[in-house]
Amino acid sequence: MEKIIKKDSEWESELPPETYRITRQNGTEKPFTGKYWDFKESGEYVCACCDLPLFGSDAKYRSGSGWPSFVQPVDASHIETRSDFSHGMERTEILCAQCEAHLGHVFEDGPAPTGLRYCTNSASLKFIPEETPRALGGS
Repeated sequence: MEKIIKKDSEWESELPPETYRITRQNGTEKPFTGKYWDFKESGEYVCACCDLPLFGSDAKYRSGSGWPSFVQPVDASHIETRSDFSHGMERTEILCAQCEAHLGHVFEDGPAPTGLRYCTNSASLKFIPEETPRALGGS
């Protein structure tokens, strides 16, 4: 996968302020405030910065954390991880593999089948609804 590399000023001019703060400056939304934490529609969640597919709605679950949580990505190669020692904690940060947008963190307290919780910020995602099939005989 070819990386998307841009100057910080380019990202800042292209992204909404909250998306920029979270994805490019490692920000975090307050729990229970993002638009996808309790969202239930069928479709796919893509990176808010580069549109790389990240998570399917079938992998989303209610973690009770206040952030959108998933058991697995659509493709493991679409997510990169790195150690995060900020805020006096040791966590594993998750990033978009294509543009290195900060997405959130992954924890080992999720449900089966993976036991993982990909805890993401809504502002780091865009939702693409599942296409609705046309009615037969309709125009």
